[in-house]
Order: sequence, then structure tokens, then C-alpha cells
Amino acid sequence: MQIDFYKYQGTGNDFVMIDNRADFFPKDNVKVIQRLCDRRFGIGADGLILLEKDANTDFKMVYYNADGNESSMCGNGGRCLVAFAKKLGIIASKTIFIATDGLHHASVGDDNLVALQMIDVETITAFDTHTFLNTGSPHHVELVDDLETYKVKENGARLRYSELYGEKGSNINFVKKIDDTTFSLRTYERGVEDETLACGTGATAVAIAMNATGQTNETNLNLNVEGGKLQVNFEKRDHLYTNIFLKGPAEFVFKGTIQI
Repeated sequence: MQIDFYKYQGTGNDFVMIDNRADFFPKDNVKVIQRLCDRRFGIGADGLILLEKDANTDFKMVYYNADGNESSMCGNGGRCLVAFAKKLGIIASKTIFIATDGLHHASVGDDNLVALQMIDVETITAFDTHTFLNTGSPHHVELVDDLETYKVKENGARLRYSELYGEKGSNINFVKKIDDTTFSLRTYERGVEDETLACGTGATAVAIAMNATGQTNETNLNLNVEGGKLQVNFEKRDHLYTNIFLKGPAEFVFKGTIQI
């Protein structure tokens, strides 16, 4: 079967996008998804996203990691999917869609900047060495001094597979504070099993964790990722973080066809 696909990237986090409103894609075929995401034998991507019909919202997001398995929420993937939906003519500048973690509001401008509302966060667990929270996906957040030279893949894999997180594991973020409004981060993503150039739920987790642990009192933060810059803003109501928005570029790369 020959299929059309679209390639998108958000701050270097790249995705294969497929319009699956006709429900033709073999979603249970892990090997097909792995091959499409493979950077040598396929299209190459951190993940694959299906845009599907939904009775109550503009569309449904179904996300797969590069390992072929359906996964939890992907922030940059969600932003890219909003840009894809606009390209397909499904939406204009604003949308509501459904993902695995619930409803998401988003807006997209002519400048390719997409602002995506993330889920509320209330449970944040701070340890001596790190902070853990779920922003649609689980995230370990750890401050390090030598971020530029830090062995992200080696140390990220060690923590991801440690007894801390069990079989399902966690995404691992290493962070350096630049100033009260700016933090740099590098992320090891489970499912990709490597460092990626950006992680949207990771950037969101870092912003909230830095506020929750007193590294900053600001609620509008700049996040430097390896693939560019993201912004996260939120409201804090006692222990609840709400109206969380992840904002950054979401860019169309190319369109193609491939035999599966």
C-alpha cells in the first residue's frame, strides 16, 4: 500500500504526519511504524502522528514513538499536528482537539508559531537530586552544572531504566539555569531511547519544576533546547499549575509518498 505523508518539525523534534481520517493506517503494525521513523531505512523521525476524526472536537491525535509503540502526550508533536491541521484546511487559527491525555486548546499564527494548552499539573514530587512530575508524559528534571558537555544519552538511559521508574520508565531532563526567566535543557526521551533536539512536555515540566522548587518566581519562561527556543507560561493557584501554554515554531518540511 502506498501512502502520503508529511514531515514536520518543532525546534528539531521531527514527526511523520499522516492524515488518517479515512482510517486506513495499520496502527497495530509496530514494524511499519518503526520503519517509517527509521533515519536510514525510512523517512526518519522522533515519532509518527495520525490525525483522525473525532465526533466532539476538530480532530484526534494518535502518537507513536520511534520504537513503534503508542505513547503518552507529545507537546511538540501536538503543536506540529495543529500546523498540519491548518495546512489540510481542517482549522483556521484556533482549535480544540483530543489526545491521549485529554482536550487541548491551541492557536496557530501565520508566523508558524503554535501555542498549545497543556494539562493542569498539581502533583509535583521534589527530591534532593531531582523533581518528578507528569505534564502529559512523565518527566524527571535534574539540575546540572556542565549541561553543554553532559553525557545526556548515557546518564539519561541509566535513569530511565533505573528502579526509580520501573518498566515504563520516564523521560529525563537535564537543566541549567541561565537567569530567572531562562533555562536551558537537554532531554533523553523514552521510546526514542536517545537525546532529542527538543521535547515539548519536557520543556513544560522544566518550567513548572523550576518554579515549584524556588529556582524562579516567574510564570513566563524561556526554554533553550538543542533545536531552538520554546516558551512556557502558566498560572499558579496554590499548588495547582493551570492555563499552561507551550509556544514555539512548528514547520512543514516536506511531503512525500512511501510504500508500506
